[in-house]
Amino acid sequence: MEDEEANRFSARAARYARVGANAGGVAARIAGARLLGGGGASGSNAAALAQALGGLKGPVMKAAQMMASVPGLLPPDYAEELQKLQSGAPPMGAAFVKRRMQAELGADWLSRFAAFDPHPAAAASLGQVHRATAKDGAALACKLQYPDMTSAVEADLRQLEIVFALHRRLNPVIDTREMTKEIGDRVREELDYRREAKHAALYRDILANVEEVRVPGVRPELSTGRLLTMEWLEGGKLLGFRQAGESSRNRISEAMFKAWWIPFSRFGVIHGDAHLGNYTVFGAAKDKEARGINLLDYGCIRIFTSKFVGGVVDLYEGLLHKDFARTVHAYETWGFRGLTKDLAETLNIWARFIYAPLLDDRVRSVADGVAPAKYGRKEAFTFHQALKKEGPVLVPREFVFMDRAAIGLGSAFLHLDARLNFFQLFHETMGKFSAAALSERQTGALAKAGLPAPV
Repeated sequence: MEDEEANRFSARAARYARVGANAGGVAARIAGARLLGGGGASGSNAAALAQALGGLKGPVMKAAQMMASVPGLLPPDYAEELQKLQSGAPPMGAAFVKRRMQAELGADWLSRFAAFDPHPAAAASLGQVHRATAKDGAALACKLQYPDMTSAVEADLRQLEIVFALHRRLNPVIDTREMTKEIGDRVREELDYRREAKHAALYRDILANVEEVRVPGVRPELSTGRLLTMEWLEGGKLLGFRQAGESSRNRISEAMFKAWWIPFSRFGVIHGDAHLGNYTVFGAAKDKEARGINLLDYGCIRIFTSKFVGGVVDLYEGLLHKDFARTVHAYETWGFRGLTKDLAETLNIWARFIYAPLLDDRVRSVADGVAPAKYGRKEAFTFHQALKKEGPVLVPREFVFMDRAAIGLGSAFLHLDARLNFFQLFHETMGKFSAAALSERQTGALAKAGLPAPV
């Protein structure tokens, strides 16, 4: 059995090498046809790239999804294919899981549970989740990291740097150097399950009084740097509620809105992986009557300074009141440099698209009459064409996860066909912004969770 597991992970390492070669071959075809950066994007090449990267089932695939969320970074065909990728990995066998659990909790690990299922209940990007029962009878979720993930992540990040370097040569209107650093830092943080436990504690504290959102409690005595044990929260898959009644779909969407905007607007924190699999729905499953959401997976959390959050508010207010100078100030606060009037106007093309539902004081859907498959395509194309004239632009690192999360959240609202007054929700959630008040709240919450302050 041990040899079998060793062979399994040797095969995984070999696949990483093979996928790297496959992705390189596709990239060469793309470069030869000058596809990256627009102009004659081929659906077959896009599908081939998605298939090649999908074989990694890990960090590079996460990065591919992030690339797909940045406007104008990839042609629409590529962005659409890469957004379809889902995280996964070959499961660890039961015997190997037992040895991994022993390595994390000691030889008597099994006696610390009332029950433990060695077969995975779900796959995460860097590990797999097992059901267990605590001594006190509570249902538990044990997330166990795959072996050798640190070296796999570093190998992936080196490949990512090559991909981004190629992209800068082919599509110089967007400078991705800061993006590469940001993705690297966040993915490395995801390897540290002790940090993720602190993130979960932070969110449990922040959202304690929001009854529509449930955050699992952590069992620190059953957790390590590569094993995270939390409460198991029962719930149905979010996409299983696509055909539910409008009231349920709106309730789910409103809960997701609060789960994202309350931490950000009041504490400067975002859940940077708004993947649909990171939410489940609790309520009456039989008739799909939703009461709220379970918010899962706290590996990808981004903590911002109050200054950055102030920039978000400035951009919103600038767009709402057509105050161009305030939008420029917002971009400069975020770290955009060398802005001309025309370049700032170009950035506003995408900003108006992202903020559109929040600027409109009425009940509406996110797409507001645009077919979901076409939603955002026109704006992304217009944005990219304008950048060709006014760029290049260096994308600040803080922008990466903010944009990715906002697009992920909007995608969920599209899937659920939610109809809400997003303007009203935003103003209720944001309240009257004060950088000093946010800093004070953030300092206390981070200290309580044992997390460092943002730099």
